[in-house]
Amino acid sequence: MVYKYFKEYLEEYFLEYYKRTKLIYLQRVATEIKDIGLYDLVLQDVQRLLGKQRPTIDEILQVMDENPQILEDYKQINVEYNVGNIHISNIDISKIDIKYKDEAEKINNNLDKLRELEKYTLDFEQSSTLVIIFSIEFFVLFSVQYFIVLLDLKEWQTLIYSIFASSVAIAYWYGKKEQKRYQINSKIFYELYDETLKMIENLEQKGAIKKSDLIITECEEHI
Repeated sequence: MVYKYFKEYLEEYFLEYYKRTKLIYLQRVATEIKDIGLYDLVLQDVQRLLGKQRPTIDEILQVMDENPQILEDYKQINVEYNVGNIHISNIDISKIDIKYKDEAEKINNNLDKLRELEKYTLDFEQSSTLVIIFSIEFFVLFSVQYFIVLLDLKEWQTLIYSIFASSVAIAYWYGKKEQKRYQINSKIFYELYDETLKMIENLEQKGAIKKSDLIITECEEHI
């Protein structure tokens, strides 16, 4: 029973993983892992798994296929550095048959929305929002100590600490609110991702576009 449940879970996980990587160009991923210093930590994991220091593009692709976390780590790094994981360009409406124009515009709108929402796929615990919250609270704590100790305001310390406690409560409330926002937008992102992927495939089946023509093979930030 446990084995069956675990097997079904893995099948569902890999199905979702497979679906959600189709707007990303794996050849580009492997090349960037191999050649771009930003992904050195990911490359080190690949080297460890392969047991060699100079992996080829094909070997990196194989490792990604066998170890989905490698691709997830690559994607997380991109989100942290505001580099997109949507390796598909918008459709050139001027080159589309007029009867498919509305579908193409919908796809383009979806792609733009995906690029805006992708930052919410980052774990909230690793987000810049949480870093800012902690930074502000550290500054407030420092200020509290400054006013009490350096300015000799010990008679006011109860009030000052109360203000600090209030700021902590507000920060906690705001953090929870932002965490919820990340969860909601992350869900929207993945639902929109799957919808957009199906729309692109549908338009390609109609002969209106070629997905291969839309692939962004290089990242301008890395050139």
